[in-house]
Amino acid sequence: MVAELVQVAVAVIVDDRGRVLLTRRAADAHQGGLWEFPGGKLEPGEDVSDALCRECREELGIEIEGHRPLIALDHHYDDLSVRLHVQWVSAYAGTPSGLEGQPLAWVEPGALDDYPLPAADRPIVNAIRLPERYLITPPEVYEDGPAFIRALQSALDSGVRLVQFRVPGLEGAARQALATEALARVHDNAGQLLVNADIDLARRIGADGVHLTAAQLHRLDARPGGFAWVAGSCHDRADLQRAAALGLDFVVVSPVLRTTSHPDATPLGWAGLQGLLERANLPAFALGGVDASHLPQAWRAGAQGIAAIRGLWGART
Repeated sequence: MVAELVQVAVAVIVDDRGRVLLTRRAADAHQGGLWEFPGGKLEPGEDVSDALCRECREELGIEIEGHRPLIALDHHYDDLSVRLHVQWVSAYAGTPSGLEGQPLAWVEPGALDDYPLPAADRPIVNAIRLPERYLITPPEVYEDGPAFIRALQSALDSGVRLVQFRVPGLEGAARQALATEALARVHDNAGQLLVNADIDLARRIGADGVHLTAAQLHRLDARPGGFAWVAGSCHDRADLQRAAALGLDFVVVSPVLRTTSHPDATPLGWAGLQGLLERANLPAFALGGVDASHLPQAWRAGAQGIAAIRGLWGART
């Protein structure tokens, strides 16, 4: 039998320098001595928002003024099963302090691995490090390399920092040359680039990661090594379960809305997406007929943000 889940509200609090707040658990507590994101158990009849505000008030002395969902996940320890409702705190009043005697630390996202965290918190680190938009390059523009790079730069100028290089039909040296140039441009703008499906190409050019197709998820026996990011495309619960089993860092789930490129595909809708993500335990981007205007719906459904081709390609804000 599956143990009853202890419901926990978790706060990801970021200061004006982009640092994340961690607190250290008391030595005699569950997972004692480890660092964690602030929060605590929901009381009977309490919702996530009320619990988040109460815990931050009691533990840190701050008043939460704005927050949104970041990720929800389940974790089963030997002695405890938890469901974490992780919220991104967008505004608060006051200065956090350890009102219960707990040490505090403001940590750069890239340095979170230096702090021992409970196993349940590991997916939260990926969610913090990932942006809210994931650009997938369109398939029909690679024939004009300079135009491809100009449009890519326009997307980067709009704030896109995570890019999937996907150019079906372009092969050999031309594919590698364009991928290499795209990677350099993305890195020049402090972004990260994943190569779609081609693990060997991703390794040859030193890409930040590889994005696996749904078919690859079910063929591979292990996560491809040597990458900062390994992502995958998912369409149903079986895909999501396989992605989690392989230890992927994040996924895209599609199609959320109806698209002109796949008019016969049945869209999940926002409710369907939310149902899939309730037990995904991975950061997930909503893909299919979406653009940046759909970010609020994506967050409410439990997604990291949106992934898009035309909705982000060459976009300016």
